[in-house]
Parts: sequence; C-alpha cells; structure tokens
Amino acid sequence: MDADTFNELPSHVWPAHARRQEDGVVTIAGVPLPEIVEEYGSPVLVLDEADFRSRCRAMAQAFGGAANVHYAAKAFLTRTVARWVEEEGLSLDVASDNELQIALAAGFPAGRIAAHGNNKTPVFLRRCVEEGVGGVILDSFQEIGRLAEAAREAGVVQPVLVRVKPGIKAHTHEAIATAHEDQKFGFSLASGSALRAAREALESPHLRLVGLHCHVGSQVFDAEGFSLAAERVLGLVEQILEELPALHPGGRDGLAGQLSTLDLGGGYGIAYLPGEQPLDVAAVAEDLLNKVRQHARDRGLPTPTVTVEPGRAIAGPSTVTVYTVGTVKDVHVEDERTRRYLSVDGGISDNIRPVLYGAQYDARVVSRFVDGEPVESRVVGSHCESGDILIEDAHLPDDIGPGDLLALPATGAYCYALSSRYNAFGRPPVITVTSGKARVMLRRETVADILALEQD
Repeated sequence: MDADTFNELPSHVWPAHARRQEDGVVTIAGVPLPEIVEEYGSPVLVLDEADFRSRCRAMAQAFGGAANVHYAAKAFLTRTVARWVEEEGLSLDVASDNELQIALAAGFPAGRIAAHGNNKTPVFLRRCVEEGVGGVILDSFQEIGRLAEAAREAGVVQPVLVRVKPGIKAHTHEAIATAHEDQKFGFSLASGSALRAAREALESPHLRLVGLHCHVGSQVFDAEGFSLAAERVLGLVEQILEELPALHPGGRDGLAGQLSTLDLGGGYGIAYLPGEQPLDVAAVAEDLLNKVRQHARDRGLPTPTVTVEPGRAIAGPSTVTVYTVGTVKDVHVEDERTRRYLSVDGGISDNIRPVLYGAQYDARVVSRFVDGEPVESRVVGSHCESGDILIEDAHLPDDIGPGDLLALPATGAYCYALSSRYNAFGRPPVITVTSGKARVMLRRETVADILALEQD
C-alpha cells in the first residue's frame, strides 16, 4: 500500500463521519482523534453516535419497521446503547442475565426484549418471567421445563420461540457458525427434536409458542443461506400445523395465527478491509422477505412476520480503536528478509478477535499524513504473548514511528464485549462523538478498580 492510499479512509470500513483534515489529522463527527487521546489516553474506542443510529434506522427500513429488528446486545451493550436502541424504536436481544439487567437499568421496555442462551440459569429465567420479557428463545428440553415452572410460580404465560438448527453450513469461521447440527445451540430439525420441542411448548399451559427462530452464523456474506434457512424452518411450521393442531383450542387456524413470528437471526457481514464489501442488507432484506412470502404461499401458510437480530452490522462500523505506537522493531525472518513489528499500547486485552477468529483489520495513522515506502509489517500488542497480534501481515509506510497514533476501524462489535484484564490492563474507555462533541460512555478501568475486587 503506497502512502497516498494509506492516507485514505475507506468509507465502507470507517465510521460515516470520519474525515482526514488538511493537516492530516483524522476527525470523527468533527472531533480530532489526537485530542481524544490527549484527554482520555490510549488505547481508546471512539464511537460515532450518528453512524450507530443511522444503521438502526436503515435496518428498520429494510425489514419493514423498527419492531421487526432486534439489536443483538452481545455485540456491544451499555445503558447508553440500550437507550439509543430504544429511542430508534428497535427491540433488543440479550444473551445473559447481566445483559438483561443492564437493559432494564436503562429503562428498556421488557416487552421488547428477547432472551437467548444455551444454558440459561434458573435466576435468568425467573427474571425474564417476572420482568415480562417479550420472548424467551427455547434452547433445550430442560429449559422448557424450568421456564414453564418459573411461569407457573409467577402466574403468567410466557411467550416463547423454539430455536431451530436448520442444518446449514454457513461460509464463516467455525466458531461463529451456528446453524449446522454439531454445535451447542438449538434443536435439530433433521432429528425431529425441534418438532418435539414445539410439542412440549404447546402442551404447557404456562408457555405460549409464538414463533420459530434460527441463526445461520456471524459475519455471513452468502445471502442464500438466510433464504434456505427460512424455507426449512417454514417446513417445520407446516409440520406443526399438520401434526399438532389439537394442542390449540382454535385448531389449525388458531395455531397458525399464534405461530406468527419467523426470527431469522443476524450475522450480516461487514467490511473490515478496504478490499471487502459489506453485505447489502437492503437488497438481502427485499429478496428474503419476497422469498418468505413465496415459501409461505407455496405451502399454504399465512405469511409470518420476519424479525432479525443485527448486532455487528450496527455497532461494528461505528467505532474505531486508537492506539499509540511504541516500540518499532525490525525482526529477521529468513535470509535477508525482515519484518517490521509495530508495537501499540493495547492488544489482545481490547481486541482478541484476530487470535480467536483469525479476524483481519485495516489500520491508518490518524495523527498526521505519512509518506514513507511500504514495508512488510506486523501490528502487535503489548502483552506477554507472542500471539498478541492485531494485524498479522500488512505493508505499511516505513515512516510510522513511536508516538504516532494508529487506528483500527470497525472495532465496535465484540471487541469491548470480549475484552479482558490480561496483564492487568484495564479495559479502555469508550468515547462517543457527535456534532463536534465528545462524551465518556465508559471510563477507563484503573488499577484501583482491579484492587477493589479483592477482599482483604
């Protein structure tokens, strides 16, 4: 990559309001990134609020209304984020009791929350029931019994969906593919366990089966997988209506009216590198909704309400992580070949995805223009691990040196959420920017925070 290209900010990777100024400094929403580092230190996550909100609205428009879009809180959740999602009219998915409590602390309406998880604790299930969570996605037979008992004790009927494994191999990393048979989530379509789960939910007077759910995986670019999943899950709807109508007082028609939701999950791929293109969600949504209507029509079924669960596609592109370059070292590789190692003041404690998933990132100096020649480079963190690598292989300008600010874009999803205190690094702050102003969403963790957990 030559210097001119390196000074560019690819618009499909960077936040919508990122700009490089005439002096080479990069701003987001009018706020210079060096000023943020000067005030809050580095590493630091900078979140473009308007970008985040606009992606919420785009999803709502694509899928026929905000009520049909559930923001996946696992990507990144704070009380502020929950409030943004609520203000944009979206619903919310949580995957733990703590995520649920954060959402409730933000005042998010419980009726617009759905609860996920393959091992929901009794405490989590009771909280869902007692707070009036709008839907619990059933993931095991034991859970069906636990949830029914919690609902009985609370004297309520809990709306539920059955999570189905439609037997699809998504073209993504194995660790984030979730629709094939040999993985921990959901009930198998092929084995008949999904039908059995639907039967058990319908037989319980304390549960109300309102739909079916599936999720093909994360960071998916093959749009056909979503359509195939919908077709297979609709086949299960047809089977339920044929074999289980006696379990509903309204018979087949009543059951068809109740089983009205088809939740197709999320997983829409975003661009992390300049050469990648994000999934065209609007086009996928139009095609998917048309195919669902056609699949339902072909089977003689009512057209279900399609709901989706984007997380990464909303939070991911809205955020960059800014680091300060420290040690620069030329390392012998073989013969006369060397590789330049650029060490930054973060690493796997704030972004484990490259190690965990083999994720790849772009990088740009954001404190000035660069004009050096490209050299074989690797961006590494400051942790006591040789695998502490943020960018495995890149050709970066050779004038990058200590004190430069290097930013990785598209770090809004699963970076802070997966962050750790490895080597006693405190988690970095998250700063939101909008209309030329910066605000602390999450402050930096300190040694005092770590020590405060100890019980002397």
